[in-house]
Amino acid sequence: MDRILLWALLIIGMVLLFISLRKPLIKDMVLVYLMKGYISSFFGIIVAEEKWVEYPVRFLGQYFKTSIIFEYFLYPIMCVYLYRTSYRSSFLGIIVQCALYASAMTILEVVCEKYTNLVKYHTWTWMYSFLTIFLLSFMVRMLMQWINKREQQLKG
Repeated sequence: MDRILLWALLIIGMVLLFISLRKPLIKDMVLVYLMKGYISSFFGIIVAEEKWVEYPVRFLGQYFKTSIIFEYFLYPIMCVYLYRTSYRSSFLGIIVQCALYASAMTILEVVCEKYTNLVKYHTWTWMYSFLTIFLLSFMVRMLMQWINKREQQLKG
């Protein structure tokens, strides 16, 4: 059953990625996706190597100790949608949206931890997940805001 859920999450992610890349701001969306994948993989490796979290059922388990569907696919896609929905938001609006998206991802992870073998917490808790998802998403969102501001300044 867990493998079926992994495939379902992969298909949902592919559909969401396809939809997100069909709209304007494609350059920004690709940059957000790649930055998030790069940054989250760095932290995901630490968490898995320190055995704070374990992923008993995962794609390419013989090569990766992390959940590559989450680290390289679902989480970056979530950040693409966060960027898109917060593109014209105020600073407070960005913080609220980061909190909402982090809450949704954390709830999904907690449900998976409780009812599947996709993720098992050892010394990790849902609060650590929420904080890391929130902070990393906020960091990428602010970095994109800075990149766009610099680009506008250079265009003059």
